[in-house]
Amino acid sequence: MTYEEDAVPGETALPAATAARDAALPAACDAALPAACDEPHAGVGKPTAATGLARAQELDAAYVIHTYDRLPVEFVSGAGAELVDGEGRVYLDFLGGVGCASLGHANPRVAAAVREQLGRVWQVGNHFHSERRGELARELSGLLSTTTDEAGRPTGSTSTVWKTFFSNSGAEANEGALKLARRWGDRRLGGASRVVTARQSFHGRTLAMLAATGQDSFHRDFGPLPAGFSSVALNDLGALVAEVEAGGVCAVMLECVQGEGGVWPADLDYLRGVRQTCDAYGVLLVVDEVQTGFFRTGAPFAFQLAGIEADVVSMAKGIADGFPMGAVAARREVADLMAPGDHGSTFGGNALAVAAALATLRGLLDGGDVPERDMAEHVISVGERLAARLAGVPHVREVRGRGLMRAAHFDVPIAGELVRRGLERGLVLNRVGDSILRFLPPLVVSGEQVDAMAERLGALVGELA
Repeated sequence: MTYEEDAVPGETALPAATAARDAALPAACDAALPAACDEPHAGVGKPTAATGLARAQELDAAYVIHTYDRLPVEFVSGAGAELVDGEGRVYLDFLGGVGCASLGHANPRVAAAVREQLGRVWQVGNHFHSERRGELARELSGLLSTTTDEAGRPTGSTSTVWKTFFSNSGAEANEGALKLARRWGDRRLGGASRVVTARQSFHGRTLAMLAATGQDSFHRDFGPLPAGFSSVALNDLGALVAEVEAGGVCAVMLECVQGEGGVWPADLDYLRGVRQTCDAYGVLLVVDEVQTGFFRTGAPFAFQLAGIEADVVSMAKGIADGFPMGAVAARREVADLMAPGDHGSTFGGNALAVAAALATLRGLLDGGDVPERDMAEHVISVGERLAARLAGVPHVREVRGRGLMRAAHFDVPIAGELVRRGLERGLVLNRVGDSILRFLPPLVVSGEQVDAMAERLGALVGELA
């Protein structure tokens, strides 16, 4: 598998002194870090199996804002698609840190890259150049310009040059995408500012992204929300065209597979029609790839399955194997409308995040963590196996999704109980509705692990329904 990478004019080797320093750093870090990490802060002991979970629950209840209904387990380590709790119990992880653990938990390549960077510099801010930030942006440009077939296998490249702004999360990435869209509307469309999204979508929890999200349940008690958004049903091209024809639209913003909404895929023909509509009216196509990006659906990015190219792409989750990072990329024509001072982020693109992202991206591209040595082929194959095994689970009336982003829709409202009871069977599961389980395992999950999960899930469903 090959992916196009733009050449960097005038690239030269590192000075000898710098190269020698860098060669010595990993050994120095390995020698220094364990002792530093093993020494607890004053008054804080290391967690034990007897006190870890109970203490975590106590402290959370007392000092953490209650925005999550956390399950009664504390994970202390992991590897690949497995997690281990404080008592040594091993779990098959089919949530993957909510789709973040691309190469699996504690991936050695990513851990080594972060460890090496820890011994150099962590954070200096975006007022200065960073030795690897541009390198990461260049590799993302090559990946974004990839073309694939409808399964996700690469077929070539558009050679489009993309420019990237780095942030810390998917919501931040989507905020950046919105600013690009509004700038486009101001400069190219006579001040157009409306953004059309899809019902059942989810784009983040900032106020603007709540307004963009087409689910009323996320809007309650947080109004007034920012204006300038409207939503239409996914896969209803006529409704979308009518909304764009009404005027004042600067962008259409879509997920190719709606994750939080229940894992509802956009039809590929619908995506092609959306691209044609955007071209006809000069509006931007903004694709939210926060959950679907980085081979989650088989292709590097889900929009590529439809044989189209977006104008702006937001991404996060799988970009750095779970290290906090987000990014928004735009075609050069769009990106160049922004100038210094138009956008910013204190921590965005910091050295640690960039190191983690580069290691993750290179691991995804060389496929060294999967038997096929080809991440697209692995995700396509194991994703099909996951779909087939879920279809055989009792009371599953529909299996949806692409690649390793799947949903099992049950004919009885047992999803919450399956998540809770699944922990007793060593399964980490996730629900996105009373009757819907969502599956986002690490991309390195094996077919055998899929089979084991399905067997346990099937037995559990048999007990409950």
